[in-house]
Amino acid sequence: MNRERLGDNAIKINTRDRLLRAWENSMEMVLDFQDYYQEIKDNDKVAKVFEEFANDEAMHARRLRELLHECQNNYLKQ
Repeated sequence: MNRERLGDNAIKINTRDRLLRAWENSMEMVLDFQDYYQEIKDNDKVAKVFEEFANDEAMHARRLRELLHECQNNYLKQ
């Protein structure tokens, strides 16, 4: 939706907001994947996939957190 349709009362979502939400979602996925691979006892192949996904998503979360800190520091300087 464009700003004209929403008017001046529109909530403005900035880059920091997007990074924060993405980081929170990524952290939640890490925890979910960790739970899945620890709970699955009847299929080692599937458990291993979830373990790999947890590690991969942890890398994404780490990168998002770094970007979030950079972005936040830039906003604080303004």
